[in-house]
This record gives sequence, C-alpha cells and structure tokens, in this order.
Amino acid sequence: MSQALQGKIALVTGGGKNIGRAIALTLAKDGATVLVNGRSDREAVESVVQEIKAAGGKAEAAMGDVSDPAVAPKLAKQAEALGGVDILVSNAGLRRQTSFLDMTFEEWREIMSVALDGAFLLGKAFVPQMVAKGKGGAFVAMSGVSTHVGTLNRCHVSASKSGLEGLMRALARELAPHKITCNAVAPGAIDTARAATAGPRPIQGRPIPLGRLGNVEEIAAMVRLLVGPEGLFITGQTIHVNGGEFLT
Repeated sequence: MSQALQGKIALVTGGGKNIGRAIALTLAKDGATVLVNGRSDREAVESVVQEIKAAGGKAEAAMGDVSDPAVAPKLAKQAEALGGVDILVSNAGLRRQTSFLDMTFEEWREIMSVALDGAFLLGKAFVPQMVAKGKGGAFVAMSGVSTHVGTLNRCHVSASKSGLEGLMRALARELAPHKITCNAVAPGAIDTARAATAGPRPIQGRPIPLGRLGNVEEIAAMVRLLVGPEGLFITGQTIHVNGGEFLT
C-alpha cells in the first residue's frame, strides 16, 4: 500500500456505494484512515470498512444523516478521537427525477438539505479541526455535469450542485490562509448502480465524445489527486470528469 496519505484522517460521506465507496477505498489504499459515512445502510458501510481492513488499511463506520444538524458534530467527535480530520469529502446526495411543475417544496428541500446543507454542516464541524491541527487540509464536494448542461426533471439536483460549487469557491478564499484547499468534482455519466428512486439515467441531450460511461475509479482518482500532495496548489476549482460531455 502507498504511503502518500499516511497519517491523514479522511471522512467520506455517502461512502457505502458507488463513487463514495471508490473514494474511500482509494484514500485508504494510499494510507489514510477513512471514516466511511452512510445515512442508513449500515451493511453497505461495514462492507466497505471490512474491505479496507482486509487490504491492510484502517477504517471505521460513521453512520448518520448529514442533513441533520446534530449529526456532523457527532461525526466530528469520532474523528477527533483519531486525531482530527485532514480530508473531508462531501459526497452524499440524493437523486430524484421530477418535473418542476410536479415538484413539491418538500422534495426540493429534501434534495437541497443533503447535498448543500450537508456540506455546510460538515464544514462547520470539521474545518475547525483542520485549522487547529495547523497542517492544512482538503475539502472536496461532489457536484455533477447536470448543473452545467441543464437536465430535465432535476432542477433541485442542479440547484444543489450549483450551490456546492459556489460554496467551494467562497471557502477557497476564506480558508486559503490556513492552507486548506476547497474544490468541487463534477462527474459526467458514470457507470453506477442506481436506486429505484433515482429513476432511469437522465439523457443530457449531447453525446460523450469519448464514447463511453465513466467509472467510479476515475472519479476517485481525481479526488485522490486533489487531497494529496499533488493537489496543494489547486483550490477554488470545479474539475470536470465527463469524457468531454461538457467542455469548459
């Protein structure tokens, strides 16, 4: 196992499946101790923890709904017992496909609360640990291509991800004096297992120039770059990993 992240403590939200799982495994492979967060599927989270341990890494389950204001402080206490977080990956989010005309305010708030409110609450709980350690840190939020290309029936998802990108840009300025980098990663169409509530994979209306779906390991590799020593001079950015589907 690589030692590039040896001694680092990482929290990955939504870490039980798909992109979150891949991020947790990748960070652990490079030496980080990973707190794997999930909202309710403890079995999935524990599976990732055991997979990391079986490979010689270190990990703990860290259950809780990040949209609940009481959860982030509890997770922070768990991290504090390990020495405090150096790497914070806000990956948790909900997928829904509902037309604007049919969307209720309750559904709008549900989507916003996990992706955007969750990132704010996590930052409030964990950034002070990074500041106190005085060794810098990395905060990465998972955005998505849909907010850039405009996707049918996902205005709430698009709004939440746009907010995340704005939050990362603002925090990049505020936290730079503490050597804390803040970035967003915007995956394109990724080959993941989709829950029934997510509906079919949305059609963005434009082809992928590279002619295929991405895979979760490719997203995890970008996160790993941003949080490791190679990413120390990257902050305030939205990094697109989408096979050319959206060109900045």
